Amino acid sequence: MSAIAIVNPDPTWPAQYDKTAQVITNILGDTVVRVDHIGSTSVPRLAAKDILDIQATVAAESELEDAVQLLTAADWEARPPRRDHPVPGLPKDEFQWVKRLVVEPMYRRRVNLHLRVIGRANQRYALLFRDYLRAHPDTAAAYGEFKRRAATLPLESVGEYADLKDPVCDLIYLPAEDWAARTGWSS
Repeated sequence: MSAIAIVNPDPTWPAQYDKTAQVITNILGDTVVRVDHIGSTSVPRLAAKDILDIQATVAAESELEDAVQLLTAADWEARPPRRDHPVPGLPKDEFQWVKRLVVEPMYRRRVNLHLRVIGRANQRYALLFRDYLRAHPDTAAAYGEFKRRAATLPLESVGEYADLKDPVCDLIYLPAEDWAARTGWSS
């Protein structure tokens, strides 16, 4: 049995994000530059794990730890420091992929809060990936079907599922860069 459960899109996900983003903004105050709904729950009609992915952007890497400390003081759980996977064709410098991950307080709405630095490749990736899928519903539907099929595999962890998805997301992201250039997209 897979460790992953993909559910049908929930039309209340945006409202759930709004409520949670306000909580995050209240906790982080001036430490955060912006808070964005990212990931599959941010794309209309896209099947997803019933977990809100939210990106909180800080101005400098030195502020990542400040944000983590504020969140842990509010009972959020910090995960070990990590990096996002580097994407072919994007900068290979490790600092472009630094992030912190914090999850919601126990017994609250399930949230993965990704803390990233403004202007870094991984911060932009999350926003462009979301906007490209929003603008390309057929691509989003194909991605949703991949996720449903991947979730039926005998995966033992969410990490295995994420590792399986990374190259598929990159295949979506690379044409998203062309789309961004053609349309003048900006985050």
